[in-house]
Order: sequence, then C-alpha cells, then structure tokens
Amino acid sequence: MGRVTGPAPLPDPAAALRPRLPSPLQEVAEEPFARRGVRLVLKRDDLIHSALPGNKWRKLEPNLRAAAAAGERTLLTFGGAWSNHLRATAAAGRLLGFTTIGVVRGDELAGAPLNDSLARCAADGMRLYFLDRARYRRKTDPDVLAALHDRFGAFRVIPEGGSNSLAAQGCTELGRELRGVADTAAVACGTGGTLAGLAAGLGSDGQALGIPVLKGGRPHFLQGTVEELQRAAFGGPRGTWRLDDRFHCGGYARRTPELDAFADAFEQRHGLALERIYVAKLLYGLTTLAEEGAFPPGSTVAAVITGAP
Repeated sequence: MGRVTGPAPLPDPAAALRPRLPSPLQEVAEEPFARRGVRLVLKRDDLIHSALPGNKWRKLEPNLRAAAAAGERTLLTFGGAWSNHLRATAAAGRLLGFTTIGVVRGDELAGAPLNDSLARCAADGMRLYFLDRARYRRKTDPDVLAALHDRFGAFRVIPEGGSNSLAAQGCTELGRELRGVADTAAVACGTGGTLAGLAAGLGSDGQALGIPVLKGGRPHFLQGTVEELQRAAFGGPRGTWRLDDRFHCGGYARRTPELDAFADAFEQRHGLALERIYVAKLLYGLTTLAEEGAFPPGSTVAAVITGAP
C-alpha cells in the first residue's frame, strides 16, 4: 500500500521569487531642488520584482511567508477595480502555488467585461468576487467574513492594500536601506503600511514623509491608521514621520491637468515613465515642497518609487 502524503510544502517566498534587494538609488537633477541646494534621489523599489514591484513585495512577502509557514494555501484579499494590490497578490499566487481570491468593491461590476487590471488577476488564477459597496465598507465585520468563509471555505485574510502589522514589519527594511542616504524619505500613501515601516526602519537617522493619494474626510486622515499599525507591529511609535495631504488631486486615481503636465515633463527629462496614481503625486508633492523651501539646503530627499505604470 502506497504511502499517503499531503500537499507539497509551500516555497519560501524570498527564495522562490529572488527579488532585487536592496533596490537601487538613482539621483536626478531637478531645478526646484538644485536651486535650494537639495539632492533628489529615487529609491527604485519598482525594480524589486517584475510581478511584485515596490511596496507590494515588501508588504506581501512577510504575509506570504507566514501563510507558507502555517500551511495555509488560500489567500483572500480586497481591492477596487484597479487595485495594484490585487494584481500583486494574484501574481504571487501564480508564482508560489497559492490559491487566491479577490473581493472587489462594487457588485455592479460583476456582469461587466473585466478591465485590464482585473483581467490580469483572472489570468493569474485569482477568483474574483464582487461585493456590493455597502457590505464592502463592512468587509472586516465578523458577519461579512463569515459569509465569505461559507462561500469559499478556509482562507487567510490579507487586508486591503496589504497593510497590517506584518506588512509594516516588512517595510522596515526599506527604511534601513535609506539610513545614512536620505534626510527625508518620502512615499505615496494609500493604506499607511509602507509609511509605518519606513519610519521605523529609518529610526533617528531621518524623517519619513507620507503623501496620501486618497481624499480624506479630515486633515491627516491616515494619522491614526499609521499610529495603529506601528502599535500592532512594534508595540508603539517608531521613528519620526509626518503627512502632507495637499497632493491627492481630488482623490484616488483622480488627476488634474497640472499633475499630468508635471508628469509628462518629468518623463521627458528623465526617460522614466511615472505611475500616475501614486508615484506622480509623490513627485509632484515633493517638487511643490522644494519650491516652498521645506527641505534644508545641503539635505537629501529620497522618493520611493513604488511601482511602474
């Protein structure tokens, strides 16, 4: 009688995916910075991995590693119709042998043709489930999660945007890589996990700056979220950080003619295509701050390039 064996063990994500770490630095000459005697360097996290670039790798890797260690083979996560996080999770599932489920905001999308982003998720094997917007707002409530378990069985939840305590811990290495390099390390913020870890990794060697890309209901709406993530990940506050929420351009995935003009000109000067939802807003915000004299002469500002178009 043959020996009965269970499923093959899941691979270690870092060993299997072979990311490019530390991500490289690229100095760029931008007149508003140079005029003030400030250096601008790009932290090219978009080059970490072709399928899981930037903060998606840094936030997902510890969650994937924890799932693999626990033998959990199904991941369920949340996102909008153009979510970079959904695409990265689907790609990780394909590459590592996880089953992935993407809960998408808006049940009105269920009967419509998939956009390019969701089509990529489906091609990578992600099962898509469209949740009405009222229940999506309550996606972490026990009754909503119970209904999802009834439908899909056992799964490991990764939150929207991938931001949880493990993600914040994973992003500390980003801050460590920038110690001694940047006086200010800046990142565009969606759910706050990257900023929480970046600040912790920098420690006392610099200040982390978050540029929110969502329009909040009050100034610095991410403040409490980042504080909560740091408490969960590190037991309390870590590092020095602040938010400047003037550069969301109307909200998530919203753009203005000024933003597009800035991004087009930056691309022409440096031959670097800018992702418009996060990266363009980050660089637009930093340029405005440089023009305002926000960075001391002789200092270095690092802009974290979290993804490609």
